[in-house]
Parts: sequence; C-alpha cells; structure tokens
Amino acid sequence: MSNTITQSLAEPVLRPRATRLRLVRQRTRTAWFFLLPMLVVLAAVAGWPLLRTIWFSFTDANLGNLTDYSFIGIENYLLYEDGMWYGVLADRLWWRAVWNTLFFTVVSVSAETFLGIIVALTLNAKFRGRALVRAAILIPWAIPTIVSARMWGWMLHDQFGILNDIFMTLGFISEPLAWTADPSLSMWAVIMVDVWKTTPFMTLLTLAALQMLPSDCYEAAKVDGIHPVRVFFKVTLPLIAPALMVAVIFRVLDALRVFDLIFVLTSNSSDTMSMSVYARQQLVEFQDVGYGSAASTLLFLVIALCTIAYLYLGRKRMGGY
Repeated sequence: MSNTITQSLAEPVLRPRATRLRLVRQRTRTAWFFLLPMLVVLAAVAGWPLLRTIWFSFTDANLGNLTDYSFIGIENYLLYEDGMWYGVLADRLWWRAVWNTLFFTVVSVSAETFLGIIVALTLNAKFRGRALVRAAILIPWAIPTIVSARMWGWMLHDQFGILNDIFMTLGFISEPLAWTADPSLSMWAVIMVDVWKTTPFMTLLTLAALQMLPSDCYEAAKVDGIHPVRVFFKVTLPLIAPALMVAVIFRVLDALRVFDLIFVLTSNSSDTMSMSVYARQQLVEFQDVGYGSAASTLLFLVIALCTIAYLYLGRKRMGGY
C-alpha cells in the first residue's frame, strides 16, 4: 500500500521531468537539422581547402607542378641538416612576421577599443544631428580595405602626399616623411590606417550594447549624486563587457590574419610583414607550395588557439555552462 502511494505521488514529478527532457532532445535535433546544411557548405568551402593546405605542408609541392610531389614529413616546419636548422620555425623572417603581427594586433585593437568606446558614448548622448553623425562615422568601415589602403597610400606619399603637405604647413615637420618606407614609421602608418578604418566597427558594437542598458541604474546614480566617471566604471563598463569581449575577439582574429592593408601599403617589407604576407610570399613569389602551406598552417594554429582561449574564458565567465 505504501509503495502504491509513493508511486502515485512521484508520477506528477517524473512526468514533467520526462516531458522536459523529451522537449530538450527534440529542440536539439531540430537545431542540428537546421545547422546541417550550413555545416555541409562550410566543410566544402573551408574544410577541404584547409585539409589540402595541411597536407601540402608535409610535401615538397611547388606552384609549377601540383601533381608531382612527394611526402617529406615535417621538413617544411623544421629540419636539422649539416649542422644547420631549416624550415619555417627556423626562419628569422618568419619570427619577425610573427612579432609584427602580434604587435600590430595588440596596438591596433587596443586603440580601436579605446576610441570605439569614446565615440560610442558620444553617439549615445542626445544632440542635434546625431543620426547624421552615426551614419557618417560608418563610412570608413564601409569602404573596402583595398580602396582605403590605396587612398591612404596616396595621402602618405613622401613627395606628393597631402599629409606631409599639411604637417609642413602647420610646422609639425620640416621635410617630407617617407611614412610607408621608413622602418621607424611604416608599422605606425599601417596601424594608423587600420585604426581609422576599423574603429567604426568597435563603435557600432559598443553603441548597440549601450542602447540596451536599463535606465534605472543611471537614474538611481543621478539621484545619489555619483560622478559620471565612477558610473561608467562601476555600472556601464561591467554591463557592456560581454558585448565588448565579442567585438575584441572578432577584431583580434581579423588582425591576426591581416594581409591586404599591409601588402598594399608596404608590400613585402620585413619591417611590417605579417604572417599572411610571409605565407603569400612563399606561395606566390617563391612558388614553394609546401613551405608556404606550412606557414599558412602555423597561422591557422595561432588563430585557432586564440579562438579556443576565448571560448574557454567565455565559458569560465558563464560559470562553466
């Protein structure tokens, strides 16, 4: 009798739980059903070329003949022969490209994040002509990178560039500067152009996060007489941190694989060469598909590690869920 009563009391609890589990499984199946076409297209468009690049990195393939090649193991990555180290990992130019890429990423993304927050806070305030300013601020981001790089290349020209003319007129410099040819200026010139172009992207995502913030916190802070700077660091910044983190990781991943901007402005200069420019030089100019594929694979691993680190930190921030 007692077992019957216990079973009858447990049924109302077990049934809803079983129903919830069934609904979760149905939603999971439905999600995978909708994701499957995208995954198939992604595997065909990105997966196959990636696997082919990784395979070529273990061969001696060259651009002149992609059918007659042999497997050479990790020689393109690292090889010790006749008392010397060879391969991508032993090439000083590769490590110079790695340093240039990391320096470019850290400086440009930091500047874009800082400026993006300031511009977003300005655009979030109410003033006349705000809609027009919001539209105008997106123009640099809307211009294709090749077009903006070529445009800035003309402006930074050491003889005919308008930037030198303006600075000389204002008395900031006494003679024209070779912005993209001088080793001490070329990287900063590239960073300046990238910040000009990509700050609107950071502004857009930050502004979207600011638009979704509740007004109750700010009204309470205003009543309590809290200084706006303190309100920003104690209220605004923590609330927009998740959106800001997404924007930063997108920009970091984009900056790590930068190619077009640097190549158009400075070509193959070792002072600004990125990992992508290095891989392109080996693949196209030196026609060494195996060696260039090894450099491309290493670049992929760097980006993959950054993505995994972001996912780990994001999951840890969410409490492990």
